[in-house]
Amino acid sequence: MLPRTRNYVDKSSKRAIAPFDDYAQGVSESRELRKSNEAIGLRVRKGKLTLLSRKMFNVLMHHAQKLGSPGRNAPVVTEANKKYFWVPLADLARDAAYESNDTKRLKEYLQELKDIRIISEDNVQWTSQSLLSAFTLANPNGLKSRGGQIWVGFAFPPEVEAAVMRPDQYTNLAFVYQNQFRSGASLALYEICRRFLTNPSQLTARLPWTEWFDSVSGNPAGQGYPEYKIAKRDTFKPAIAEVNSVTDINIELIEHKLGRRVSELQFRVRKSEQAVIEFPAPPVVDGELLERVIRLGFSERDASDLVATNSENKIISTLQLVEERMAKKGAEALKQPAAYFKSALKNDWAPAVPKLEAPKIKPKANVETPEEVFQRYLAHRSKEAFSLCTDLEPEEQDRLIDEFKQQCGLPMKIRKDGLRSNVFRSDFSMWYAHKLWGDPSHQVVLEFALSNPKAPIES
Repeated sequence: MLPRTRNYVDKSSKRAIAPFDDYAQGVSESRELRKSNEAIGLRVRKGKLTLLSRKMFNVLMHHAQKLGSPGRNAPVVTEANKKYFWVPLADLARDAAYESNDTKRLKEYLQELKDIRIISEDNVQWTSQSLLSAFTLANPNGLKSRGGQIWVGFAFPPEVEAAVMRPDQYTNLAFVYQNQFRSGASLALYEICRRFLTNPSQLTARLPWTEWFDSVSGNPAGQGYPEYKIAKRDTFKPAIAEVNSVTDINIELIEHKLGRRVSELQFRVRKSEQAVIEFPAPPVVDGELLERVIRLGFSERDASDLVATNSENKIISTLQLVEERMAKKGAEALKQPAAYFKSALKNDWAPAVPKLEAPKIKPKANVETPEEVFQRYLAHRSKEAFSLCTDLEPEEQDRLIDEFKQQCGLPMKIRKDGLRSNVFRSDFSMWYAHKLWGDPSHQVVLEFALSNPKAPIES
């Protein structure tokens, strides 16, 4: 977790978690987590906090708070089961945007979460602990039975349970936003900055950039760092852009230098003007797609990361490309289908453009079609991408422009003019936006349309 931030907490948020009774009463509530500030900005000692593991941990904490105490709803009444929080598998899957019928893989994700060890540190104490102490699955009709309901039981270590159930300070986090993220770094940065939204200065803590990298990347702390400019390009900037495009806050990076080198970072946090729109999130992991990716030679964990961090359309189109190449008669056999798939995915050999579904009616005057909305969104994010590019070091900008020139099909004269050409600059911005964020999801485009309506035509 982010250390030395105690003095920056908004004291007005100091309240205790009250027990919930939603399971017994069947109350429908907004899916929101009251997350202890101690559990925000975790730094990992062992393992890796991915997008899936971060989301799963948030969902488990949410349901523990709803239940109020362990032992409730235990599907099989035993003394041992009284120590667990019990949640229907279907509810856990829904809130984590995970397909509920793949219990084997869910067990593996929970095991990965259990194996992660995190660092807790303040001025007087340093602690290494796990996020989960134990978990179990149960079905009163039998785990191999096709009937009945599967329940997940989980338990926290004592220190973690105290922070989950009785936090001194906490931050409200809505699942509608966490389910829009495509990277764990974006979710981590959002949680940290959301915590400081109520701070009068609207500034986060000022910390060494390596500590920020530990908390945001989810990698084990202290086990080597890239150069700052690489961390900024590959981790911080894409995360900032995603937070600003899909959540209720806007954040701005502030760099503090020691001489010519960036030594510390902090963020300015402001409330976004856009409305809160709860879109139904697609599953982070589609079981059928996952199986197809695994058959190419990936481990389950690598396949899960690829499926979770790329749009479904892009995965499907790239799979079709690779599978057709493998089945092509007379062609040389692919020796490494997994490597071929990763190259095709990275270099957009089979680009997928999402189509927004809309009623097939004739558009009225000044009413945008789905395609017009999509093109307006692409233009918007290409401007943001170009702005990000201008912040890079000159040599990094030159490297990106050279890479684009090698891939684009523009005439030689336009390529020679480079950014002086409006055509080159426009195509480069579109290319760099796609390189940063990939194919936009339906939810992101729809949210853009609703929060950025087309200006009315004056009559």
